[in-house]
This record gives sequence, structure tokens and C-alpha cells, in this order.
Amino acid sequence: MNTPHHSCLSLERAMEYVGDMPGVLSLLGTLQQSLQNDLPQIQDRLDASDLPGANRILHQLKGFTPVFCVDALVDEVVRVEGLSKGSDATATRQAYAHLAPQLQQLLAEVQATLAAPR
Repeated sequence: MNTPHHSCLSLERAMEYVGDMPGVLSLLGTLQQSLQNDLPQIQDRLDASDLPGANRILHQLKGFTPVFCVDALVDEVVRVEGLSKGSDATATRQAYAHLAPQLQQLLAEVQATLAAPR
């Protein structure tokens, strides 16, 4: 399979972790569903200043990023998740506003990978 360059998704890293492309594709399907469900929920929680609720979802995202994402995105997810543990909802919202487009890009890259011919 031809692996295009992605700015957020690292198929190479996923292959190192999972070991084979069918396994990677299976987990990418799960990742796609999670991102589709979780990204709006994170924003909703932050809009409501529900930092514990946002943190729960961001913590889950932090768990999969080392498997699927480039280092810069991993670092940013870790940073925003750390902020969401605190009490400064404004700072967390601002940080997430920077992170959200990258997570949307990750979702687009996952969707493109899953839609690519094999």
C-alpha cells in the first residue's frame, strides 16, 4: 500500500505498534469513530466550563496518540490534557482551540487512509 505523507497521522508508528496493516486498519476504524464522537463532546464540555468532563475525553485521546500520531501532535495533546486537569477553563479553551484543527486533520487523514484502495 502506498503510504502518503500525513501531517498528523503516523502509519509507520502504528505499524511498529500493531505489527500488520490489517490490524492497523482495524484500529484506525476505532480511532475514526472515537474522533467523530469525542471532538464535539470535548468542545461542548469546554464551552460549559466542564473541565473534568473535557479531561476524561482528552485523557482517552492522550492514550492513543503515541500509537497513531506524529510527535508534535502527541506533545500538544499531552499539553492540553494537562491544562484540563487544572481550574483555568479559559486557558484550556484557548489551548484546545489551537489543538482542535489538528485533531480534525487527524480525523481527515484517518478517513482518507481507510477509504484508500488496497
